[in-house]
Amino acid sequence: MRTIVNLNEKWCFRKGAAIPETLPKDWYLVHLPHTWNDIDGQDGGNDYYRGTAVYAKALSRADLPAADCYYLELNGANSSATVYVNGKELAHHDGGYSTWRVNITDALAEENLLVITVDNAANETVYPQMADFTFYGGLYRNVNLIAVNSTHFDLDSYGGCGLKVTPNVSGDVTFESWVTGDVSGTVIRYSVLDAEGSTVASAEGNNLTVHVDNVHLWHGRKDPYLYTAKAELVKNGEVIDCVAARIGFRSYQIDPERGFILNGEEYPLRGVSRHQDRWGIGNALKPEHHKEDMDLICEVGANTIRLAHYQHDQYFYDLCDERGMVVWAEIPYISRHMPGGRENTFTQMKELITQNYHHPSIVVWGLSNEITMGGDTDPDLLENHCLLNDMCHEMDATRPTVIAAISMCPIDSPYLQIPDVVSYNHYFGWYGGDTSMNGPWFDNFHAKHPNIPIGCSEYGCEALNWHTSNPQQGDYTEEYQAYYHEELIKQFFPRKYLWATHVWNMFDFGADARNEGGENGQNHKGLVTFDRKYKKDSFYAYKAWLSDEPFVHICGKRYVDRVEDVTKVTVYSNQPCVELFANGVSLGKQECPEHFFYFDVPNQGETELKAVAGACTDTSHLRKVAEFNDAYRLKEKNAILNWFDITEKEGYFSLNDKISDIMATDAGRAMLGQALQSLSALGGGKQGGAPEGLMKMIGSFTVLRLFSMASLMDNKETKITKEMLLEFNRKLNEIAKP
Repeated sequence: MRTIVNLNEKWCFRKGAAIPETLPKDWYLVHLPHTWNDIDGQDGGNDYYRGTAVYAKALSRADLPAADCYYLELNGANSSATVYVNGKELAHHDGGYSTWRVNITDALAEENLLVITVDNAANETVYPQMADFTFYGGLYRNVNLIAVNSTHFDLDSYGGCGLKVTPNVSGDVTFESWVTGDVSGTVIRYSVLDAEGSTVASAEGNNLTVHVDNVHLWHGRKDPYLYTAKAELVKNGEVIDCVAARIGFRSYQIDPERGFILNGEEYPLRGVSRHQDRWGIGNALKPEHHKEDMDLICEVGANTIRLAHYQHDQYFYDLCDERGMVVWAEIPYISRHMPGGRENTFTQMKELITQNYHHPSIVVWGLSNEITMGGDTDPDLLENHCLLNDMCHEMDATRPTVIAAISMCPIDSPYLQIPDVVSYNHYFGWYGGDTSMNGPWFDNFHAKHPNIPIGCSEYGCEALNWHTSNPQQGDYTEEYQAYYHEELIKQFFPRKYLWATHVWNMFDFGADARNEGGENGQNHKGLVTFDRKYKKDSFYAYKAWLSDEPFVHICGKRYVDRVEDVTKVTVYSNQPCVELFANGVSLGKQECPEHFFYFDVPNQGETELKAVAGACTDTSHLRKVAEFNDAYRLKEKNAILNWFDITEKEGYFSLNDKISDIMATDAGRAMLGQALQSLSALGGGKQGGAPEGLMKMIGSFTVLRLFSMASLMDNKETKITKEMLLEFNRKLNEIAKP
């Protein structure tokens, strides 16, 4: 029988080192999972170490279980890695997010030096190379040794287990298996066990179908019932190898009018996206971290997760099966098409499907994300997608394919005709446009393409611990994020033709190139902070719509000091009626089918707030102050100017005014038009040279925010100085508002 030995403990580690001939005595001692970018990959500046690092470990054969063959199993080595045993190179692998194995049997001596080099340096052949997240380097998942009989279920094909099981809702289960070694005198015994461990179907043979009577369906979060499919390799009456996979019986379709349908029932998919990293830990997560993430996603009420932008840990896919999440799984074919990366897209997709075929939670294979940033008509890009799409269907006839299209991709693009299902990443209300544009955009797509299932694969905005009573797009306040998600919920959730909506993102995550929001190195669009310690108000907006757990939540708990005499307080609840008390005095009861309750609260001295909704209560605190608390105000660390440093002239424009308002005047239109010509990074590239489309997208930006975003792109042609901004503001101060 096979034995699995975990090798996570005691590795010698050094960045940029040569391959050692003996176990180094002066290197760092680390335990896996491990990344070398847990700090520099999250502190901003886009200067985290990207290069080669070396892991070394002594391995004594006497400490290994007796077996004919030994495989080294690496569950995540980002992004390319090479394995050496006793100085001999045995294998190389490109792709940092999947499981792969190396047969080390013939290279083993009595005493052994195991060396693994890992490289996350930039190149032109391995995805991802351009994306809004940190490419953490390291052996950041488990490394195991698998000891097996010379005849065993295959361990050499794309990290799979040598078993493929296909169930259907009628109760039929089709088994396929692959065996390595001498199969003479062997037989394969297949069985299906229910959740209690009782055998409900069995047979001997190969590539056969068994039947389960009175099958219990896997029905998402309502009833995530799982069976176990098992294959035993038997020789002379002895089981010499065994593999198993949990399976679920379910049927589903994605209908362009009715959305997602599970087991014949309309089952709207409303959920979140997730990255696999944490503050101070990077991507080297342990099981308890994955479980906490899943607990939080379940608490918010989501029933679907987009696992972006790469293959996630098998433990997390298992949790998705157990908790009934409907999952979008994808490869990191993202942002920039690389002509030299075609083979890597094939390999990463083969690994994704082979290793995850059994998970009932997974319903779509994601081909790419925002890959048309440089245009949607590149013949090589289109051919790559066509071949990738065909390969997915050949490997898995049961699941459709999907792409996440960037907002500027034309809705008539040939790229959108390739997959079975389409979703768009839209940020109207954050990166241009305003919140009201979201629903109508999808209505327009649906009207023009009524036969294409359409969803929203990303939407969101950033929030840190900044606060205001007058939230505005681009202010990074918790209040604007809450407003944004209120508006998007009201637009998206009633549109049942949207097959799935995924908030970007469930958690803040590392993006070392980002220098904005006052805390560099992170993307702060999460509903929960990077350390998982704080649930932002927007978290509770979704809980109010999606969760059945009774609750009430007063927003703005971190916004205590307020200057206004009467302040607005928002309360979220999934209960039908909310009553708010201020210092024990009722401010009235409200009923709201949209779950968002707004109260005007007198702000005098110290105020204790208490919200009551059925049996649920929540409390908060306000304090009247004479001047705005400067600790609540964003101060960009790398900003050339902050909005409060700008000279404003009553009745005239400034950098703090919206582009759409300025463009409504002849003088403003002439001045801004000339300025936009100089911003090549934000010019017509993504809009196909259409100025009207560009202006519609960015009309809700302030001029300062537009220039700030251009400067973040680090383009020499768009280098913006403080002096340039002050001069531009002076000219705007001469243009009267209508």
